[in-house]
Amino acid sequence: MNSKPLDLVVVGAGIVGLATAHRYLTEHPGKSVVVVERESGPAYHQTGRNSGVLHSGIYYTPGSLKAELAVTGRSTMVTFCEERGIDYEICGKVIVATNHDEIERLRTLANRAAHNGLEAVLIDKIQLQEIEPHCAGIEALHVPSTGIVSYAAVCNALSAEIQAMGGRVQYDTNLLSFSESVEGVHLTTSGGEISTGLVVNCAGLRSDQVAEMGDASKGNRIVPFRGEYFELIPQRRHLVRGLIYPVPDPSFPFLGVHLTRMIDGSVHAGPNAVLALAREGYRWRDIHAGQIVEHLTNRGLWKLARRYWRTGAGEVWRSINKNAFVRALQRLVPDVRSEDLETSPAGVRAQAMNSRGDLADDFLITESKSSMHVLNAPSPAATASLEIAGRIVQMIDARSS
Repeated sequence: MNSKPLDLVVVGAGIVGLATAHRYLTEHPGKSVVVVERESGPAYHQTGRNSGVLHSGIYYTPGSLKAELAVTGRSTMVTFCEERGIDYEICGKVIVATNHDEIERLRTLANRAAHNGLEAVLIDKIQLQEIEPHCAGIEALHVPSTGIVSYAAVCNALSAEIQAMGGRVQYDTNLLSFSESVEGVHLTTSGGEISTGLVVNCAGLRSDQVAEMGDASKGNRIVPFRGEYFELIPQRRHLVRGLIYPVPDPSFPFLGVHLTRMIDGSVHAGPNAVLALAREGYRWRDIHAGQIVEHLTNRGLWKLARRYWRTGAGEVWRSINKNAFVRALQRLVPDVRSEDLETSPAGVRAQAMNSRGDLADDFLITESKSSMHVLNAPSPAATASLEIAGRIVQMIDARSS
């Protein structure tokens, strides 16, 4: 056990946790900070298994934290990368309407972009094919400010700078419990005992479990949704120049499968969204009995399933049937064939849901006496991570003012 209480312990070395520790040390040099992470390195889960997109903020409700922090966070992230020589590219993206029913929704997105202060241009089929020659669509929305980056590279830079500023990033350290008192927080970890004045929980897929230790989950539970990807074989990468997205289906809370040229030049297709059977359930065979029991006893999840059963069934079908997945892609790029696609590593999205079966639509941070808990930070949290960290540090500072 540390002889003197630490000023701050951050749980989780994903991009939000590392950004929070980094921001705190930047604004409070000399303070004692430790990041504890159960894995052997940073960015093991959501951060290291996403599409690597620098989101513009177009999808999010005006006035929401997602809209505000994605817009400012993209700019902040670009500056961070430029100052450290981290590769990124502002390649733009197109959101493509493939039938007339989608055009009204596309124009609604254009209006939302204007409310969020973003440049987004409605373009016709000819203009679309000038940007993406192999893309099919009758109309599209071009968002030039969207980009790509390696968030794992960003995490490596954050981790190195935290340690250079005197902080510690402690891997292979599982949080077993913590208790709060008037003196602060006492944590029991697999690496020993820790005392601190404040805990910030950025544990992602396990954030609700950590929050429950401090009685701060507020009825929210993490539901893990697996997103599966394919990768275009190198000979077919020319089919995609940048980012190609469908018009989102308003009956389903995910964006739908899309095509993304990554910062390393590879092109990934996905993700779908299927209920995972383990917190780290990256494959169908990854099954945890406790997670299945949690799903079966979660009344909110049953309500969600009744609401979205038809769309959910389609997602499962695309998961087990590659041809169905390919057909979804062919709506955007007709020349994609099944033999063009190789399986790529999946990700799992930590999505907060309340007891009514409502999925949290915005970033969610709860507080208790000596702890703060980031309970919902799916996309665009990586883009917004430096700004989320700034908001958390503001909340920390407000506690002592």
